[in-house]
Amino acid sequence: MYHYTRDLKNSSYPNIKGLDLELFKQQLEFFKNNFNVVRMEDVMDAFDGDNHLPEKALLLTFDDGYIDNYDVALPLLLEYGFQGSFFIPAKTFNENKILDVNKIHFILACVEDKNNMAMLVEDILSLLDTYRDSYDFPTNDELYEKYAVANRFDDKDTIFCKRVLQTALPREVRNSITDILFDKYVGVDQKQFAKQLYLNKTQIHEMKQSGMYIGVHGYNHEWLGDLSKEELIKDLDKALDIMGEFIDRDNWVMNYPYGSYNQDVIDYISTKGCKLGLITAVRTVDIEKDNRYELPRFDCNDFPPKSERYLSFNN
Repeated sequence: MYHYTRDLKNSSYPNIKGLDLELFKQQLEFFKNNFNVVRMEDVMDAFDGDNHLPEKALLLTFDDGYIDNYDVALPLLLEYGFQGSFFIPAKTFNENKILDVNKIHFILACVEDKNNMAMLVEDILSLLDTYRDSYDFPTNDELYEKYAVANRFDDKDTIFCKRVLQTALPREVRNSITDILFDKYVGVDQKQFAKQLYLNKTQIHEMKQSGMYIGVHGYNHEWLGDLSKEELIKDLDKALDIMGEFIDRDNWVMNYPYGSYNQDVIDYISTKGCKLGLITAVRTVDIEKDNRYELPRFDCNDFPPKSERYLSFNN
């Protein structure tokens, strides 16, 4: 699983959480020498019993539809003869607007040290107080205690900022706070920023014509597992309508934003032509045992040159 792949140190936002270009090149070379990179179509056929994957089969997936996919990943994948599977939230090119998830990424990337992180947390807590009279949500202490829990990639303050702005608050509150913080910490025009961040239709078509696989990542990059049934259907239907020119509506793959899904999501996509679903649980896939709508993925940081964590996960 990849997100940003770019020349980080020479970019405008060197602190964005991504895989540096040189490390990406080294990783592709490692995969060439140690794995058999397969196509999404191969995996779909394997689940249908139409073929068997080779030993050490590896699928490369890219989330969120960034311009990096075209400028950086595509030329290298073609050089190595690898297919990448790209999962694009349809809103990114349909409306030319920044997703909230990306506003949060770049707010955090602009917070360069712990003092600034502390400032960001204080800004969020202060802004929460201004909305509390009009909206019902937990106290600041309750929110911090619940969501400030470090994981393997981020410290507790970073996780707190992400979770509060992504999912813990009413949508109107978190959207408004995120816009205020983006203007303060990033300080660029959002429409122009979106044009520079995401793929456009022409680029997506070129990637597909080059042999890359294009899949579905929702419309608005929502936590689908937290939505009502009506809301998730609305988001997925809109995504399928916009992505229709890039996918086979009777034979497509779903990548759940944030890895968030539930049985309602699975039940619905299984009736709409979806053949596989990708999640963010970390382990290898067992085609004989795994639910085809709950396929786990490793993070790119689990492989050399970043780490050898993948070695601890075996079927």
